[in-house]
Amino acid sequence: MTNNQELDALFASLADPTRRAILARLAEGPATVTDLAKPFAMALPSFLQHLRRLEEGGLIETTKQGRVRICTLRAGALAPARAWMEAQRLLWEERHDRLEAYLSTLMQGSDDAR
Repeated sequence: MTNNQELDALFASLADPTRRAILARLAEGPATVTDLAKPFAMALPSFLQHLRRLEEGGLIETTKQGRVRICTLRAGALAPARAWMEAQRLLWEERHDRLEAYLSTLMQGSDDAR
């Protein structure tokens, strides 16, 4: 997957409130699929689709222990999103600084014209 595809999958995974709630629960520690599904009023196959999207987005990992599937958060999974947002922040700060400097020169020019 390219960087853009990874970011797309990551942000798509985060876009759904059910998936964000699952991530919030997993922030407390690993959990079984059954335990994760309990608070949600949906059929298990629908819930499993949410888990699949989280796995595709690189946010969680699942392992099987006997007949039980355990879900855990992936360490550093949000690093690509954090890096992208930081790059966007720097870009917009630079643009803001340039606009501020431009407006300052305009204001000085209008003061000089008086």
